[in-house]
Amino acid sequence: MKDPVQHRPIARRDVLRLGMATAGAIAIGARSVRADGKVRIRLGHLPITDHLTVIAASRTQFQKLSLEPVKFASWPELAEALKAGSLDTAFALTPISLTLRQKGAPIKVILLGHRNGSVLLAANDVVRVTDLRGKTVAIPSRFSTHNLLLRRILAKEGLDADRDVRLVELPPPEMVQSLARGAIAAFIVAEPFGAQAELRKLGKVLALSKDVWPNHVCCALNAREDLIAAHPEAVQELVTALTDAGRFATDHPHEAAELSKPFLGQNPAVVEHAMTQPPGRVTYDDLVPTLADLGDTQDDMIKYKLATAAVDLPKFLDDRFARKARSGTRR
Repeated sequence: MKDPVQHRPIARRDVLRLGMATAGAIAIGARSVRADGKVRIRLGHLPITDHLTVIAASRTQFQKLSLEPVKFASWPELAEALKAGSLDTAFALTPISLTLRQKGAPIKVILLGHRNGSVLLAANDVVRVTDLRGKTVAIPSRFSTHNLLLRRILAKEGLDADRDVRLVELPPPEMVQSLARGAIAAFIVAEPFGAQAELRKLGKVLALSKDVWPNHVCCALNAREDLIAAHPEAVQELVTALTDAGRFATDHPHEAAELSKPFLGQNPAVVEHAMTQPPGRVTYDDLVPTLADLGDTQDDMIKYKLATAAVDLPKFLDDRFARKARSGTRR
C-alpha cells in the first residue's frame, strides 16, 4: 500500500521553524530518516501545471523515501524555504534556481518539471501586443522565466519592458481576479491560470510560450547537495517517479488532470485544457535538463540585467538521475 500523501500549504511563518528543524536533523546526523529507514523528502511546489508531475506522490509506492509535497502560493516563499533548508527538493523557476546558486545556496538542478507551459493573456479590449503600451502587466517574479519571455515578446514588437509597460509582481493565484477587476491589463504566467481566464471569457491569449521560445525550460527540480550526497538511491527513485508521471501525463492527460486536484487544487477540466488546447501547450515527455537549457536562461538573465555574474553551470547541473530515469521509464 502506498504511503499516505502528506500535503499541506505552507505559510511564511513556517519557513524558519521548518528550517531550524531540518538544520537540527542534519547536525545530529539523522537527516530526515524515518524509523522504517525511508528518507523523508519535502518537495516544494506551486499550484501550477508546471508542477503536475507531483502526482507521482499518489502513483508511486516508494521503497526508499517518504514524499511530502508542500504547496506554496508564491515564488518568494518557496525560494526562501529552499534557501533556508526547509525543503529537501523543490520545483523552482530556473532564474530563481540560478540566483540562489549564485548566492551560495547548496542546491543542484536534477530534473525539469516540464517544457513550454506559459501564456501571455490579456483583457478582452487588448487586441495585440502593442496595445499593452502604457498598461500594467503582471509577472510572477522578477526572477522568472515569464519576465524573460515577456521581454522577448515585447522586443519583437518594438516595445521595451522597462520603458513601455508597467510591470508588477503578483502570486500566480491572484492574477485571474486582478485581471477580472481591471487592476491589470495582462499577465504572463504558468498554466492553468491562463486557461482559467480564457475559459471564463475574462481575456484572450496573446501568446503561448511554446511559440515564443520553442521547447523552453521554466521550472526545474532542485535538490539539496547534502541529500544527493547522503541518499542518491532515494533521489534516483524520486526522479524516476516524476519522470514516469510525466510520461503518464503525456499519454493520459485526462487522468493526470484528475489526479492533480489534491496537489494543485485546480479544476481538472481547466488543467486538461491547459495540457491539450492546443497540443504542446505544456509538455512532460523530455525532462532531462541540459547545459544548453540552463545556458539559454542564464544568457537572457545577464542580457536583461537580472544577473551580473554567471553560475558555473557544469557544477550546478547533475543530470545523471534524469538520464537514468529516461532510459528506464515505464508508462
